Amino acid sequence: MKHLFIKAALLLGAAAAASCGNMKQIKHQPYPETVRGDVVDNYFGTEVPDPYRWLEDDNSEATAAWVAAENAVTQDYLSQIPFRGAIRERLTEVWNYAKESAPRKHGDWWYYTYNDGLQNQSVIYRTKEPGEAGEVFLDPNKLSDDGTVALTDMSFSKDGRWFAYSAAASGSDWVEIRVMDTADKSLAADKIEWVKFSGARWAPDSKGFYYSAYDAPKQNAYSSKNEFQKVYYHALGTPQSADRLIYEDREHPLRYFSAWPSEDGKWLFVIASEGTSGTEVLYKRVSDPKFRVLLPGFDADYSPVDCKDDRLYYVTNRDASNYALMKVDLNRPGMIETVIPESERNLLEGVGTAGGSLFAYYLQDAQSRIYQYDYAGKQVREVALPAIGSVGGFDGREEDSELYYTLVNYTAPATIYKYDIASGESTLYKAPEVNFDPELFTTEQVFYTSKDGTKVPMFITRRKDMKRDGKNPCLLYAYGGFQINLTPGFNPSALMFVEQGGIYCVANLRGGSEYGEEWHKAGMLENKQNVFDDFIAAAEYLIAGKYTSTDKLAIHGGSNGGLLVGACEVQRPDLYAVCLPAVGVMDMLRYHKFTIGWGWAVEYGSSEDEEQFSYIYKYSPLHNIKEGVKYPATLVTTADHDDRVVPAHSFKFAAAMQHAQAGDAPILIRIESKAGHGAGKPTSKRIDEAADMYAFLFQNIGVPYKVIKN
Repeated sequence: MKHLFIKAALLLGAAAAASCGNMKQIKHQPYPETVRGDVVDNYFGTEVPDPYRWLEDDNSEATAAWVAAENAVTQDYLSQIPFRGAIRERLTEVWNYAKESAPRKHGDWWYYTYNDGLQNQSVIYRTKEPGEAGEVFLDPNKLSDDGTVALTDMSFSKDGRWFAYSAAASGSDWVEIRVMDTADKSLAADKIEWVKFSGARWAPDSKGFYYSAYDAPKQNAYSSKNEFQKVYYHALGTPQSADRLIYEDREHPLRYFSAWPSEDGKWLFVIASEGTSGTEVLYKRVSDPKFRVLLPGFDADYSPVDCKDDRLYYVTNRDASNYALMKVDLNRPGMIETVIPESERNLLEGVGTAGGSLFAYYLQDAQSRIYQYDYAGKQVREVALPAIGSVGGFDGREEDSELYYTLVNYTAPATIYKYDIASGESTLYKAPEVNFDPELFTTEQVFYTSKDGTKVPMFITRRKDMKRDGKNPCLLYAYGGFQINLTPGFNPSALMFVEQGGIYCVANLRGGSEYGEEWHKAGMLENKQNVFDDFIAAAEYLIAGKYTSTDKLAIHGGSNGGLLVGACEVQRPDLYAVCLPAVGVMDMLRYHKFTIGWGWAVEYGSSEDEEQFSYIYKYSPLHNIKEGVKYPATLVTTADHDDRVVPAHSFKFAAAMQHAQAGDAPILIRIESKAGHGAGKPTSKRIDEAADMYAFLFQNIGVPYKVIKN
């Protein structure tokens, strides 16, 4: 793979690296006095105290005062770290490279996103021909003064005339759908509110679109439980109040739905979900009044790919743990045929369509492989990828003869290639120019043994000149849930850490679906402890292999990965020097009572079920903190507008940890304002947060940051 880069002389020897001085000993201010209430819940005869229940009210004056006091303690501590500013400066440099998406054609224009390096949000451009200078189509940075309004979804009408985008403010999951006329780039009057986990799905005639929405919340929009999602059709040029109700289910308040119209305009599908895995597909002719069940039950996944000649093509794990591509005759729904059978070894992540071909995305040991098929299921070729990594973009229009795809890995940002659908030839389109030398770094994949003997893969990114002497700073990252696969990706902040001699490790724990649905099931519900065992085993492997040592090891994860870090911290506080849980699900007994949390019960279970309570309670991070234990240095991060994993999880966990801590290591919480769960976070906030996280990490493993001299 050809890299374009600006070479920097990143020599970290005595002659090239200036240390920011010897490690300064820093003490945090006294923690705020956090009132411990007397709330006690009874779960099937087990009494569980919840002394920080009052912190769940994120609108109260008391909670606001607590947040301000905790932030003051955290910022005072971070401000004393002498190399914090130098870290932020270097992060700004490594983030500052042009980022561009693969172009896609809609109507007469090719559209792509572009970020000059440090723009808070990427800008949408368009051009008549790929490679020519583009014009600005929509600049999301102009939707707010501080870059905190982000686009979470965008779609074009089939004729290319209309563009719909979903805009989220301050990181919230709530979005507003707006429409633009591509002819003159004007904003239409159409405005759709109270949309969550949905975008605009255009009808084939380009006269309107389908979307899913909730009724306006009667209480706190950022923490109230979301119920009774409905599917609507919006006709262009009409108010939302006139939108036609397409589908609702008054018997199942916790289901959510998405509409999927066929390209020929004959059929309309609704995909129903009860949680984060498992779906049911309903269908009808557009002219029919009612939907019927096409693919029943919620014990398997169904993902529509295409509808052609009255046959629905879909990817499923029904009787296929590694997934298969099937088709069903919509006039004879009992007629189901296999198009691409399940692979014995590799996971079928999804299927794209373009130029009359099917493109199957496979994962082999968490790395992308792409195969091209015809609609009869005959393999045309395996696509010869230019390098190992993660691939995206093999999707387009029926009439396309070429497409553009991206390839990314741990040491290089996304590079764009043009693919000729007929010949199978890939040619380089654009490679990013970066201000570091990727030849200094390497990534290896290892397989280690977990507690029960399971082999688990892990990517290790490091400098080529690293010595395995047990003295290296190490950051271990993972997720482990919800069928989320951690494939190679570029993280400029992690590269800064590796540049300093650190080792960045990503473990592919059970709970993801790197090896199919069985791998997922082995890390969910009553098997969730396997995920924590896998992560702990990864840490032990790195220590035993002398990549690092306990006093140089940090662990990090976000969302479900924040739960992972919290659980592993309270289970094995002796194993790490630093713990960095971000926006974590820490109160496993009450997570389902907020916003969309109920949808995770299929993955975790619920405390309202006696059997499920018994195993959730054993690992819930909040409920397994023990007084008198010396816990590692901990920086909890969350945000005030996180309505996915509400900040109360992090508030209560931080308060309980501060109360229990018997050692000298700091337990701090960083609460970001005007930010949410992470999606669409402005570049400036990402850099600020990363600078604080890595400054805290270096400070608490006793390794000073070294200023890079170019």
